[in-house]
Amino acid sequence: MNIVLNLLVGVQMLSALAMIGLILIQHGKGADMGAAFGSGSAGSLFGASGSANFLSRTTAVLAAVFFVCTLLLAYFSHARPTGGDSLLERAANGAPAVPAAGAASQIPSGSASAPASAPAAPASGAAQIPAK
Repeated sequence: MNIVLNLLVGVQMLSALAMIGLILIQHGKGADMGAAFGSGSAGSLFGASGSANFLSRTTAVLAAVFFVCTLLLAYFSHARPTGGDSLLERAANGAPAVPAAGAASQIPSGSASAPASAPAAPASGAAQIPAK
């Protein structure tokens, strides 16, 4: 199934890039106006109007391939079971839980006596900033 999804994504990307290229190559509606007044751009590889028909039909076929690939990818993404959780929920479920008693003993309080191995000055960078 993974190979089919990768193949569909590849076909979708290639059709999208080909569509972008073909759309950029095509002339706008105002390009025929200049050809009517003798600008010399009317002659082409496909004839006077053959390139417009070829490029527009090829673009339509590539658009159909793109939409079919998009619909198939959407169908396959909803068809396969994912476990019911999102990626964030699976990461939260897989994280080890900290026991409540262990967490409370790690938080220092101001009234408790500090152990003998604790440093006298705080090690944070905020305490090292000189005051004016």
